[in-house]
Amino acid sequence: MPTIETPTVSKSGITTNASGERHIPASKRADGSTRKEIRVRPGYRPPEDVEVYKNRTAEAWKNRGKGGVPGAELLNTESDTSKASGTANKNAKRREARRKAAATVTEEESKEKHANSTSKEIQDTGDIPQPVDPELEKEKEAKKLLKKLRQARELKDKKDKGDALLPEQFEKVIKINELIRQLEGLGFDSSGEKKIQT
Repeated sequence: MPTIETPTVSKSGITTNASGERHIPASKRADGSTRKEIRVRPGYRPPEDVEVYKNRTAEAWKNRGKGGVPGAELLNTESDTSKASGTANKNAKRREARRKAAATVTEEESKEKHANSTSKEIQDTGDIPQPVDPELEKEKEAKKLLKKLRQARELKDKKDKGDALLPEQFEKVIKINELIRQLEGLGFDSSGEKKIQT
């Protein structure tokens, strides 16, 4: 009885006969028509059939950590696996204990911070809300305006000497009259002295 050799098929679909001829077999299209068989010239290798070069070092680097220690045999016996899982269990328990310890420390710190902040609020506010003195507020505002006015006058002097000013500095110089008006509105003159009201 003669043996019938089955043709070999490559990744790209090229079939090789027993006689060595290569071809792409006939097939049916989606619309029902048939494609003819296509002969492939000798020596042609389509890109799908070309083997990709694999660098063993690069492959080992990609697979590092997956196979354990290089060159070591895998643990096949049950006793070995139970030892390994016992170690893993111990490590898991240690990690869990560390997490719990860290959680309790953070809870204690947050409680302590909360207690400190509430005690400070009680000390600051007391039971009686403190009244705000309007004269004191006016003096604070006047001090701020005087500082701005002093800076603006210094910049104006620089400008008068011929120094170049930045746009922000020039805006401060322009606001001198506005600052003086605000001071007068609070009851102070441009030097910061309180006006005597008659």
